[in-house]
Amino acid sequence: MPEGDTVYRTAVHLNAALAGRVLTVCDLRVPKYASVDLSGETVDEVVSVGKHLLTRVGGYSIHSHLKMEGSWHVYRHGTKWRRPAFQARAVLENAEWVTVGFDLGTLEVVERDREDEVVGYLGPDLLGPGWDASSVTEAARRLGEDGEREIDVALLDQRNLAGLGNVFVNELCFLRGLLPQRPVAASGDLTSIVELGHRLITANRDRVERTTTGDTRPGRQTWVYGREGRPCLRCGTRIRRGALGANELSERVTYWCPRCQT
Repeated sequence: MPEGDTVYRTAVHLNAALAGRVLTVCDLRVPKYASVDLSGETVDEVVSVGKHLLTRVGGYSIHSHLKMEGSWHVYRHGTKWRRPAFQARAVLENAEWVTVGFDLGTLEVVERDREDEVVGYLGPDLLGPGWDASSVTEAARRLGEDGEREIDVALLDQRNLAGLGNVFVNELCFLRGLLPQRPVAASGDLTSIVELGHRLITANRDRVERTTTGDTRPGRQTWVYGREGRPCLRCGTRIRRGALGANELSERVTYWCPRCQT
């Protein structure tokens, strides 16, 4: 599933192509909204909220979520799409650009003043324009209420803080020296964890090649994520792999160094 930095960049690219321009085509290829036609309306902006995208058009917002397989592409008119047309769930066009949402996990249209119904449950948005000291405090408070839940699971819960995905959470646990399985209540200073999470995702929001180590060479971009059986870049111990989740359906792969993380 794309992380918050990927969704942030997607919003930036869509906003550059759509904002301030009149839609000439609005084709939403899901049964419930197939009859919705916002062509003739001007797109005000496209923004990310955690891992969600909101395309604000007239009095409505087109809400999409990439989930596991989704992506948005931007094309010039006449350019061949890089994915097959049958995967397209949304096509938004103006005089200059064609934007296509492929295999979107969520696609719906809501009234602008009812956006909270689809994103209001989220915790503070790590890449949101309103992130400040009070956001850190609120995210830490929400994490703290998870008590005995594993820190990995709590950090992935978008109700606590919005934007972190499995890569960042695994890396964050390593950098804080925490086993992913450690309970939140025994994870130390939650404020510092939130602050580090914000720094990590912010450092990666404007670049395609994500790195948490500062090294973009192949095999060295992450400390533990995707490195099962390979030596820890810090101590040389072999990285281990497991799985955690609030339930079987939400389980995610976890990676850790048994020496650096306790």
